[in-house]
Amino acid sequence: MANIKSAKKRILVERRNAERNKAIRSKVKTAIKKVDAAVAAKDKTAADAALKSAISELDRAASKGVFHKKTVSRKISRLSLAVNKIA
Repeated sequence: MANIKSAKKRILVERRNAERNKAIRSKVKTAIKKVDAAVAAKDKTAADAALKSAISELDRAASKGVFHKKTVSRKISRLSLAVNKIA
């Protein structure tokens, strides 16, 4: 356990940030699963709606620094491609 006050504070801050990042990652995974489920069911309208919310969640995660911007771009591209193949 840390003895220095600044080290103790860093532990608390890192714990708080890790919890935030975990929550954001979880939201992103759930949004992606919803898109995948709609694509598997071949439901174009549900897939479009799920894609829109997934893109929003991914962009939010990128802005918070949870995911790299190119990772987000790749995920959005793959999801869009899957949704567009339903047509």
